[in-house]
Amino acid sequence: MLTEVIATRYVTPLREGGSLPGIVEGDDLGTYVMKFTGAGQGRKTLVAEVVCGQLGRRLGLRVPDLVRMQLDPVIGLSEPDQEVQELLKASGGLNLGMDYLPGSLGFDPLAFEVGAREAGRVVWFDALINNVDRSWRNPNLLVWHGELWLIDHGATMIWHHNWPGAEKAAVKPYDASDHVLATFKPDVAAAAEELAPKVTEELLTEVVADVPDEWLVDEPGFASAEEVRQAYVRTLAARAGVLSENIKVGERTEDRPSQAPEWLAGKLPRRAVK
Repeated sequence: MLTEVIATRYVTPLREGGSLPGIVEGDDLGTYVMKFTGAGQGRKTLVAEVVCGQLGRRLGLRVPDLVRMQLDPVIGLSEPDQEVQELLKASGGLNLGMDYLPGSLGFDPLAFEVGAREAGRVVWFDALINNVDRSWRNPNLLVWHGELWLIDHGATMIWHHNWPGAEKAAVKPYDASDHVLATFKPDVAAAAEELAPKVTEELLTEVVADVPDEWLVDEPGFASAEEVRQAYVRTLAARAGVLSENIKVGERTEDRPSQAPEWLAGKLPRRAVK
């Protein structure tokens, strides 16, 4: 289970993301980027953050540590922005915190070189979780202490917004042509050989166990939170089994519109949906 922290001070909003995450301090003296249950995208984006963040870390990728974060909306009373106050009021209780990486820089492919092996591992992972939001338009990568870190996995596992179609989604190809690391000649075959055997039902069961019950209950078509967890396990396990032959890395087309679904495109920063 994720460590639980109590938010003690709201520091400032981060306005690049559509969900308006904020920097907060916790009772463990840590600083976190908090993502809120009251944001417009809803609790499934937090579920995606937990599942994909924990899975990425278990596969050896660098993802900021995650915590369960309790929020008392009263800590935002001094915040002058009405939008932020409304978000905090709507998010009382359990939210998600991600370790803040002070001094990190947004990834720039012209300034930071990525090896074919590392690029391949990131592309393969994004294909597994069907990440539509790590493109050249919106990298969602940070460079911290000279290393690449993966952030923002709310726009992944699109099938969990339509569970009846999850089985078909599991075998759907992944077009990585516009992936931010596509220009580094990612060695996807080597990544598949290394990572696919690690994505076992046992590992996935451990990962989804970190998702709080209250973010899974009342899901249409499921009788319990545990049934929803098993649906994530089945879909990701099935996808890992066929993924090696379903990843395409072609020519990048800079005038190509975003491949994000309509529900997501409206939530992304403007630079992500050109």
